[in-house]
Amino acid sequence: MQANWKQRTSGDLPLMQNIGALLGTKRPPLIGLDISTSGVRLVELAEAGKNELRLERYASEPLPRGAVVDGNIENIDQVSEAVRRVWKKSGTRIKQVALGMPPASVITKKIILPNGLSEDQLEVQVESEASQYIPFALDEVSLDFDVIGVAPNSPDDVEVMLAASRREKVEDRVAIAEAAGLKAVVMDIESYAARAAIDRITAMMPGGGVGQVVALFQIGAQVTHISVMLDGQTIYEREQPFGGNQLTQDIVRAYGLPFEDAEARKKSGDLDPGYENDLLNPFLESAAMEVTRAIQFFFTSTPYTKVDQLFLAGGCAVIPGLLEIVANRTKISTTVVSPFKGMQLSTNVREKQLRQEAPAYLVACGLALRRFG
Repeated sequence: MQANWKQRTSGDLPLMQNIGALLGTKRPPLIGLDISTSGVRLVELAEAGKNELRLERYASEPLPRGAVVDGNIENIDQVSEAVRRVWKKSGTRIKQVALGMPPASVITKKIILPNGLSEDQLEVQVESEASQYIPFALDEVSLDFDVIGVAPNSPDDVEVMLAASRREKVEDRVAIAEAAGLKAVVMDIESYAARAAIDRITAMMPGGGVGQVVALFQIGAQVTHISVMLDGQTIYEREQPFGGNQLTQDIVRAYGLPFEDAEARKKSGDLDPGYENDLLNPFLESAAMEVTRAIQFFFTSTPYTKVDQLFLAGGCAVIPGLLEIVANRTKISTTVVSPFKGMQLSTNVREKQLRQEAPAYLVACGLALRRFG
């Protein structure tokens, strides 16, 4: 999704212009910056030869509880300070960033328009169509569209993807980048960014993954986002209110720890022997149940009856035992996914540490890939 959002005002001023228009046809340096409930993550990629990429840098910084809630920025100062710290920590010098919007904050709709329209004519038509699908005034939205291609069964028409979000939600993220001394040049949808990263991995499957139904479970702090893809197209998508914070809260209650300490000990495993039986195993059981229920719901609500490959991503994906219990319960080939698979690693990257952290960087990696889109 080429989401270079445009703000619809009385003057129709672009909120973000196309990168190429700003800096010529050469691909400019660009970093991916993922802002989630639990923290901010940064990824810098570079070309390393023909069809080769190199992971130059990556870094993360936690966010205080309540700074981001349900994808909404509640404390711009705290988030921008975290962005400033993660940028400095990473060692990058690139200040142009690609940011993501939570899928729940974006309305998307495929529409059919006549083929051969100019860019200006497309904008007028899209804005006219958008008024039918957006439940608030167009002067309150940031609107974008992407021509997908010739419409199925209608060679005289084109299929266009429309995307719209409340303007203040886009502007909050732009303001965060600016407050941190960075410049937002691309705004994408997080689920599209994740799909871009997964598309690389799917292409490495036997036969390039053609004809394979691939399910991606991104288990975040509060929400699990499910995407099912076939041949590069998303055929099913939904969110479930389940995430790693449930285990953290269990640790808080059981051990009387502050939330931040509980989160740190959950990651390090620095808890007494009873933790595994009393807290971890029940959480893993719940996670496996959420995954199997989601797959069954996919089967009952679509024409599809199989999933060939299941990918786990997000910060919870590396919790010990999760991969095994999900694979056992679903009877589906299951992998904890690294978005950096097949990439070269720069000397700035510690490979052992990356193996543990990579699944949490799926969206940030997909955003960074926009440099090469």
